[in-house]
Amino acid sequence: MAINWTDAQIEQVVNAVIKELGTEKRVEKDNYCSKFYEGRKLIGIYDDMNDAISAAEQGYKAIRSMRVEEREKIITEIRELCRKEATIMAGLGVSETKMGNVAHKTAKHVLVADKTPGTQDIVSQVKTGDYGLTLTEMAPFGVVGSITPSTNPSETVICNSIGMIAAGNGVVFNPHPNAIATSNYAVDLVNRACKKAGGPEVLVASVVKPTLDTAQTMYKHPSIRLLVCTGGPGVVKSVLSSGKKAIGAGAGNPPVVVDETADVVKAGKDIIDGCTFDNNLPCIAEKEVFAVNSIADELIRSMLNSGAYKITLEQAEELSKMVLVDTKNPKTGIIKKTVSRDCVGRDAKVLLSKIGVKAPESVRCIICETDFEHPFVQHELMMPILPIVRCKNVDEAIDLAVKAEHGNRHTAHMHSKNIDNLTRFARAVETTIFVKNAPSYAGIGFGGEGHTTFTIAGPTGEGLTSARSFTRYRRCVMSDNFRII
Repeated sequence: MAINWTDAQIEQVVNAVIKELGTEKRVEKDNYCSKFYEGRKLIGIYDDMNDAISAAEQGYKAIRSMRVEEREKIITEIRELCRKEATIMAGLGVSETKMGNVAHKTAKHVLVADKTPGTQDIVSQVKTGDYGLTLTEMAPFGVVGSITPSTNPSETVICNSIGMIAAGNGVVFNPHPNAIATSNYAVDLVNRACKKAGGPEVLVASVVKPTLDTAQTMYKHPSIRLLVCTGGPGVVKSVLSSGKKAIGAGAGNPPVVVDETADVVKAGKDIIDGCTFDNNLPCIAEKEVFAVNSIADELIRSMLNSGAYKITLEQAEELSKMVLVDTKNPKTGIIKKTVSRDCVGRDAKVLLSKIGVKAPESVRCIICETDFEHPFVQHELMMPILPIVRCKNVDEAIDLAVKAEHGNRHTAHMHSKNIDNLTRFARAVETTIFVKNAPSYAGIGFGGEGHTTFTIAGPTGEGLTSARSFTRYRRCVMSDNFRII
């Protein structure tokens, strides 16, 4: 279902969702979103994390007794509702977080609905031999505790839900505090789909007010058997320190290398398309470019023709003081640069206005030439600002790109027709995702092959998570029997 949203309508929906989260008051009949809520409270949202976990545990017990085809029926309903309400969730996300782009977020929800693996990802293995038959199956953990971000809130909730439900789990979410309404709308959507498909009323759960305390309750609760975190380095570290099995999807700083053999015009357009997708919020998006000097001018021309606006180094210095702020660690007293929350995911035109530049409507990305040490290169900005570093040759470009990635082993990109160069960079950077000659989003199945996920677990090694990531292996052995050859 496509909806043409006005700002007033988006704001009205957000206010209604927040009201539903915080009070027993039902949505009035004349409210814009009453046709989506039908006068009821959101399903699966609790004041207390312990109650949310208990509800998810009951949901797990119910789904455990269901057939796999019944599980898949629930997932089919989730996909259908996700497509139907993609624009609603996109509008909620932009209005609540003030980040991103409604059209791009809509596309991400459709991508989640279409390309997140379901029960087909759960495959049993059999080994037979002289001593009989051994069956290995992928079993659920039970209740999964999931931490979700503000950058892709409802996309992550639905993507995780599909995979975790396909694996046979119940789920409890602790959403990012800056995306509560959007995340919990998605939780409600999953439960609506589950109920419609004949499943339990609450299969996934969340809390009205997620905090560090509710997260700690989740970490320590005996019913939580697996923790899955999609977020920054701090929250990933806390999950990995919980003492439980954990999957961590952490930060990145994806570099792009462009060598002299590339289709330079296409590379410039692809890089701008990837960098500006949802205003650079996806962690896979292009963050800095290392271009061989011989093609750098042509690459920049292509970027300018694709919606980029080039600022001077002096303007870049001025802008860096606004998008990066000094933050003091309360424990150590150390001051370091961090991204300004007011700038993350904002339109390029909004960021340019901060330095007094009135840009044309067609502008969607800010580019600038810098040296390697510039803050724009060293920090993951998550906004449509793209520094370009000129390199004397491809070897220097690869070396600098590996350093700029900071060992996150998340995502890297390269535009080249030289197989040796592509192979050299891929081996050197060791990232979970390596995209060749395409925009970054091809790495998650948008214009590229492969499944979609918004939980890319580099730190813990699962990579692009899917249903099988949320399972544990169980072995059943029949000794000396049932091998029929």
